[in-house]
This record gives sequence, structure tokens and C-alpha cells, in this order.
Amino acid sequence: MQSEDLVPTSNRHRPPVVAVTGAASGLGRAFLAHVASSADFRRVVAIDEQRGDVADVTWRVIDVRDPLLANRLSDIDVLVHLAAGYALDADPTERRAYNLRAAETVLTASAAARVRRVVLVTSAMVYGAAPDNDVPLAEGSPVAAEHDTGVVGDYLEIEALVRRSRRSHPGLEVTVLRPAAVVGPDTDTVVTRHFEAPRLLTVKGCAPRWQFCHVDDLVTALELAALGAVSGVVAVGSDGWLEQEQVEEISGLRRFELPAALTFGTAQRLHRLGITPAPATDLHYVVYPWVVECAALRAVGWKPVWSNEAALEHLLELSAGRHAVVGRRLSGKEATITAAGATVAVIGTAAIVRRARRKRRV
Repeated sequence: MQSEDLVPTSNRHRPPVVAVTGAASGLGRAFLAHVASSADFRRVVAIDEQRGDVADVTWRVIDVRDPLLANRLSDIDVLVHLAAGYALDADPTERRAYNLRAAETVLTASAAARVRRVVLVTSAMVYGAAPDNDVPLAEGSPVAAEHDTGVVGDYLEIEALVRRSRRSHPGLEVTVLRPAAVVGPDTDTVVTRHFEAPRLLTVKGCAPRWQFCHVDDLVTALELAALGAVSGVVAVGSDGWLEQEQVEEISGLRRFELPAALTFGTAQRLHRLGITPAPATDLHYVVYPWVVECAALRAVGWKPVWSNEAALEHLLELSAGRHAVVGRRLSGKEATITAAGATVAVIGTAAIVRRARRKRRV
């Protein structure tokens, strides 16, 4: 593809051809369905390992990790990369290997095929969650998250790939969207599981602030990024935030307060035993603030449709009937045991630890 300076004037304002990876399911499908009939794009290409159910788009069946991906992008102007997996219960080594190989291949193939722009999604979690965080955090705030085996570590490594790509391929524009806690169908994160617990875990001396990003709003932000209305690092989320008291009132759940050392120490032991899916550092995101200011999107007129209150209510609807303690999904019997009494979190984790120790001695 020619550089923009060499494109005839008559072609400069033609709607771009956009490709979407991970198009058959999840966020990729949601974005694909949104732009499939949009007049802002000349053509929409869907890329996945299997053909999906969205019509009026061109399907190209290929694994995004395939080095031959560049051959399938020769006619693409913009690529929105949404083929990633962040399941809490996935093997962390396999999950990270997939996510990094997919992102690296997409960036390399896009540069080779002279794609103008790539859009990726990580998370506002890369800013880190801390008791002394500014509320809200500016988009240009330092990336301060701890690098670990959880999904936050994946996000950090993907963003490192982006920085290297910008140096290696200066002609490729890369935009990174960092959403707040995502809410929507099939979303399963440390935050959504927090609201599956019988009590809301809090840390003594610190009140979290809650900000959400509904999938519907993330999709419209992705559209603006694909069109080049925003670029660089872009935070996405509902306006403002909720205080802990508001969250408790909306959810009907009461808090369970513990000292920070006990909370994170117990969580780390549970994770080392293989009982809980996420490292203890992931709990920072449910007890400390990480609210973001969405200045870039606001500057171009974007406004979220979902408020934090409405997003939380939808999250609670989607979580109905599920039970979790410290991020670990519970069976019906376990949920009945841990739901009773003011010491629910301690009882639940202590029972899990005792059971794990017995199994290791057998």
C-alpha cells in the first residue's frame, strides 16, 4: 500500500477497509456486528480460526499466529486485533504464549502488508491499583502494575511489544485502548468474580472506587480508534466512579474488611497451592482504586451510553447464580457453607487450605 502522501487526492478520503481478528466470538464478534453495515468502512473483513455467524462481511479463516497472515492483509487499511484469551482458569503459560504470539504476529504481518493502523485492547489495569492512586488517573500516568503470571502480566508484555513495534515499524500507527473493568456477556475477570462472592472483600484503611466499561461502550470507542479519531494510548470507561457505599447499596452486598497483610498473604498462599486462579496482586484491583480519565475520547465527542450504576446492575444480573470466594468459583455445596456468618471469607479460604493440605499429604 502506498504511503498517504503518495495516495491520489481522490482516494485519500475513501472509507477504509477494516479487518477484525477474533471475529467469531466475544468482543471481536460484538465489534464486527457493530461495524458490519457501517458506511464509515468500505469493507469489513472478519478473521478467525472458524467462520462466525455475522453476515455482510468477508470471512478469512486463519489462525492469527500463522506467519502467512500477512498474505491475507494486502488489501486492509486498518486492523482491529481482538483475538486474545484472558480466561482466569486457563493455564497461565499457555495463555500468555497464545496472547503474545498473536499480538506479535499481527503487528509484524500488518507492517509487512503495509496496513496503516492497528488497534489493540489491553486494560487500565496496567496503571496499577494502589491506595494512593490519583482519582482519576490521567491517560499519560505511568504504567505501574506489577508484572506477574496473571492477565495483567499479559497486558504489560503486549504493550511492550507495541513499543518495540513502533520503533521497528515507524510507518505503522498503533493505538492501544485501556478499558476500565469490562462488563458484558461472557466477561469473566477478577472483578466480575468479586461480585459473585457473598460479601465484598475490602482492606482496612482504604476504600476502593469503582469504574466500569460496558462492552457496548468499548465497541464504539474501538470504532473511533479504527477510524483514526483517537490514537496512541486511549482510556475507556463510564463517566466518574462509584464509592464503596454506593456499590454496596446497589448490589445489596455488605463488605468484609480484613488487614492488607492477611488478605494478600492468604491469597498468595491459595494461589501457590493452585486453589485460586489469579495471583494475589490481582486482588489489588478489587480493593484499591484504578479509575481512569477518558480525556482523548471525550475530546472527540465520545460519550459512554452506560453509567457505572447501570453497568454494575448489568454485571450483577449476569453473575446471578454464580458463587466465588477470592476469585475461585465454588460448587453449590461450598457456596452454602461459605455464605453463612460474618467470617465468610476467612471460613471459605481456611476450608480450602485445609482440604488442599490433606490432599497433598495423601
